[in-house]
Amino acid sequence: MRNRPIPGSSGAVRTMTLLGDPVLHAPCAPVTEFGPELDRLVESMFATMYAAHGVGLAANQVGVGLRVFVYDCPDDEEVRHLGHVVNPRLVEADGDAYRGPEGCLSLPGLEAPVARFDRAAVEGVRTDGTPVRVEGTGFFARCLQHEVDHLEGRVYAEHVTGWRRSRLLRAIRKQPWGGGASALGA
Repeated sequence: MRNRPIPGSSGAVRTMTLLGDPVLHAPCAPVTEFGPELDRLVESMFATMYAAHGVGLAANQVGVGLRVFVYDCPDDEEVRHLGHVVNPRLVEADGDAYRGPEGCLSLPGLEAPVARFDRAAVEGVRTDGTPVRVEGTGFFARCLQHEVDHLEGRVYAEHVTGWRRSRLLRAIRKQPWGGGASALGA
């Protein structure tokens, strides 16, 4: 029996911000106002993430320049991690770095290999202001690093180098939303 609501069940699906939108490429502001509006934002972010079949979503991906992200992501052992972090800080990223395929809801349909550490920890607060520390390994560590990057105004494509970057930029330009490739210096 479930004793709490399903995240996103009361949220509205928002329009996804795509590569090139200025809010996606600027550092997000810290949350200073806690209350019902922040709760509604988090609910809508969950609803949007689920509608897009994602495992993580940062607020700037729905056009809101605040330091908030949500996640519903497995680690490499298929353990499910579900929650949100307000004003997150990546406090640890270590272990081995693995290059693995990475995609993004703001660059739909594309992916490229990105090197990420296999262990990460994020600290911040919940929507009610209580402190939280979220630790992850494997795929979930990749998710945590990816979402914090978003809040710093970076997308995964900025980590891609060499011929892989050239190939990704060509693929971006072929997309209907590909005009944002200039945001990556292309």
